[in-house]
Amino acid sequence: MLAGQKRIFVARMFSLLGFLCGVLGLLAGVLQRTWELGSLGWFAGGALLELIAMFVFLDGAIGMLEALIRSR
Repeated sequence: MLAGQKRIFVARMFSLLGFLCGVLGLLAGVLQRTWELGSLGWFAGGALLELIAMFVFLDGAIGMLEALIRSR
């Protein structure tokens, strides 16, 4: 496994979880149900997960580029 691939995989999983949180927030808002976090909480959680996923993905991509440069 190249350097950074594990971080990129983790970032993709965080991105998927963030998307699912956003969908749950949308459902909470459309159905107007009282959930523990409410629609705003689910959206905020999804946005936070997406932000973390973006930084982890960039870190993994930089790690892969550094490994490729060193191997030359």
